[in-house]
Amino acid sequence: QVQLVESGGGLVQAGGSLRLSCAASGRTFSRYNMYWFRQAPGKEREFVATIAWSLGLTYYADSVKGRFTISRDNAKSTLYLQMNSLKPEDTAVYYCNAHSSSLVRSPSDFASWGQGTQVTVSS
Repeated sequence: QVQLVESGGGLVQAGGSLRLSCAASGRTFSRYNMYWFRQAPGKEREFVATIAWSLGLTYYADSVKGRFTISRDNAKSTLYLQMNSLKPEDTAVYYCNAHSSSLVRSPSDFASWGQGTQVTVSS
């Protein structure tokens, strides 16, 4: 099991940028496919982005494609989410998670979640 702690959230104006981090400990981070999800008030938790453990292949939700970039530093056991051109609709609690599969898109496929980090985008 990998333990994960998200950080880097905050309040930003529309059009601004933030970089989220996810520090991992426990089992070998480099062998996990890593994910970012988010949950806006009153909405279901939704997939944002994923990066595979091998080759670093990435995949994004259509709503963030071209604005967000997921990356990982295996030496530091850290996952990142660079968020540019932020919109008010990006306001949510952002969560990272790890999975053996690179094809997961549903939050129900994960056994547990961390505290997340709050991102608020003002208009």
